[in-house]
Amino acid sequence: MNWSPWTWPFLEPRHTDLALRLQDWQRQHRATDESAGHSAYLGEETRRFARDLAAWGFLDYAVPIDAKSVDVRSLALIREALAYCSPLADSAFAMQGLATAPIWLVGSDDLKERYIAPCRHGERIAAIAVTEPEAGSDVGAITTIAHVSNNGYLINGEKIWITNAGVADHYIVIARTGKEPGARGLSALIVDAGTPGLEVGPHAEMIAPHPIAGLKFRDCWVPASNLIGRPGEGFKAVMATFDIFRTTVGAAALGMARRAFDEALERVRTRRIFGKPMSELESVQTKLADMHLDVQSAGLLVYSAAWARDVRDSRVSREVALAKLGATEAAQRVIDAAVQLFGGLGVSRRCIVEQLYRDIRPLRIYEGASEIQKLIVARSLLAEANSSLT
Repeated sequence: MNWSPWTWPFLEPRHTDLALRLQDWQRQHRATDESAGHSAYLGEETRRFARDLAAWGFLDYAVPIDAKSVDVRSLALIREALAYCSPLADSAFAMQGLATAPIWLVGSDDLKERYIAPCRHGERIAAIAVTEPEAGSDVGAITTIAHVSNNGYLINGEKIWITNAGVADHYIVIARTGKEPGARGLSALIVDAGTPGLEVGPHAEMIAPHPIAGLKFRDCWVPASNLIGRPGEGFKAVMATFDIFRTTVGAAALGMARRAFDEALERVRTRRIFGKPMSELESVQTKLADMHLDVQSAGLLVYSAAWARDVRDSRVSREVALAKLGATEAAQRVIDAAVQLFGGLGVSRRCIVEQLYRDIRPLRIYEGASEIQKLIVARSLLAEANSSLT
């Protein structure tokens, strides 16, 4: 693997040290065939990866002691390196961060003590439940309700497409606790696996192997101490979480794109066609150039956004949206080109580029679809332009 992230101008010496450790991890973890994993297998692998990533110290970055120690550039480096080898390892890493972030961002000391260390050590698996049958990109349309009841909350509703459902030891559930319309009435609550009234299933067969299922809440009671932050702060906590991790979705896409590019480069160098190496065809050379351009452009978007999030004392929503949008769309193009260069082999099961083709597609949807990122960028540009006229 020709991976030299320390050449980016946005990184510091400590990031170089991390990248070297990630290279050691990559050398010891060959890509596994994840294309045929059933839900039980995927759950076991998720737990195995969580323990392994904790042993290497990587989960310290995704599950920090407090929000002040978050470093998005480090998160991006880790996700890029993991996704290059195993999208399932990347998912295990990312979910430990996403489904603990509201706790270390606004949670009580009691919640931090109960949940943070076990997740950082890979002893507990985390999940976050936001999406509903009628509430995806529009978080304000959530209808799951949590009524105040007996010094706690009684939850009723349904969630779908929940990563780690059935595997997780706890779920951060976004539910409506107030009468305020839209996102203002949403709160975040922790529901432990096995809580009466919580039902998991059915498990979903996805385009890419993923431990994912739905959740149903039927008079599911949790104590008031399981509320994260104050009532009505759920949407704010989720948006703050996405603000940290959305850039790293682009980093994961970048890792997949790099893998596809490396595989395609090796393929055209070693395969002969019309009596000569495939790499000598000008049409192949121009495709390689386009792929390399996409990979480099995606890397610049990702690490510039991560740098901005780490060092600027201001909102960086536009930069984050550009990183997620640009990198995932570029990775889709790179991987599609790799499949084309592989020919018939590229669309056969268990070929690495075929697997990557399925792995990359969900990244353009989750944590804010590409269309949502475009709206964020456009509205930011218009607001800036309008303010300059006043």
